[in-house]
Amino acid sequence: MQWKNQGGGPWGSGPKGPWGSGPQPGGPQPPDLEDFVRRAQDRLQALMPGGHFSSLGVAIVIALAVVVWALSGLFRVESEELGIVLRFGKYVRDAQPGLNYHLPYPIETVLLPKALRVSTLSIGMRVDESRRSGTFRDVPEESLMLTGDENIVDVDFTVLWRIKPKGAADYLFNIQNPEGTVKAVAESAMREVIGKSNIQPILTGARTTTEAAVQDLMQRTLDSYNSGILIQQVQMQKVDPPAQVIDAFRDVQAARADLERLQNEAQTYANSVVPDARGRASQILQAAQGYKEQAVAEAKGQTARFLKVYDEYKKAPDVTRERIYLETMEHVLGPADKVVIDPGASSASGVVPYLPLGDFPKRPAPAQPTQQNLGGSAR
Repeated sequence: MQWKNQGGGPWGSGPKGPWGSGPQPGGPQPPDLEDFVRRAQDRLQALMPGGHFSSLGVAIVIALAVVVWALSGLFRVESEELGIVLRFGKYVRDAQPGLNYHLPYPIETVLLPKALRVSTLSIGMRVDESRRSGTFRDVPEESLMLTGDENIVDVDFTVLWRIKPKGAADYLFNIQNPEGTVKAVAESAMREVIGKSNIQPILTGARTTTEAAVQDLMQRTLDSYNSGILIQQVQMQKVDPPAQVIDAFRDVQAARADLERLQNEAQTYANSVVPDARGRASQILQAAQGYKEQAVAEAKGQTARFLKVYDEYKKAPDVTRERIYLETMEHVLGPADKVVIDPGASSASGVVPYLPLGDFPKRPAPAQPTQQNLGGSAR
């Protein structure tokens, strides 16, 4: 009996999908068994005498078709890919990088997402393909945002993301457009964080805080979608006021910088003057306190001395009076130059020279004889 090709394969062409094996574009294709059988038929007809198949030839053709169909389950997973094996469209297992095997189509198929690759998404800027230098052009509809203090700021940032280690199935089946989803979530999260912040911290020292807040908000939003996406980092590339007012804004910033500089200089001067003034005031207060204590102590001493003299005066008034007189004269006349006049002197003027014995230097004491001198005298 002659083999007739009816123009159809034993399993049909199968559905088409975005990744993987089977007749899916962009992935490994199963062999076209219809074409293979047709070509094998033509060759065997040329080899058979009379151009007719025997039952053995038909068996050989069928066996070859089965072998080719079985071998169509071989597939390779690249280093940055992860194989997701589906059985009749249902997820069954992961395939690690390397050569793997799945049951031939249509029993099992495989999807090969770039699970280990870190993707970069730019928001607010695009690479200008018209220039060879690879410069960026602004996209104002993405980068212009309103701050919490009702100012407009131009924010360009990038997002680094990848598929979670155990989230490839969620990545494939729960979201339809991964890059578009990440872009929409990133822009929404950045606008929310910027809308709750003032413009001054955003332009100066709050970039790290803003990046961390946007990353956390993005991750929580994507996890609520069961997207299987991991946000690794958010980087703010440029944060400026709009181009129309950037010159005036820079003038304001320069004025604020001058204000802060002058305030710092005034504070430095105050820090140097105030402690010195406080030190001098403390020194004056301490000197006054010392003088006060000294005056009070002297007054108390004189009072005690007067009371003691008064007690002695009550006991012996004449002797005490004379003693007080002599001490007073000694105190008054001691430092003054004195001339003694003796009315009973023989001289006509009655002036007796005063010999200031206290002004003469004392005569040095004679040297004491040593033991050697004493020994010599004895001899």
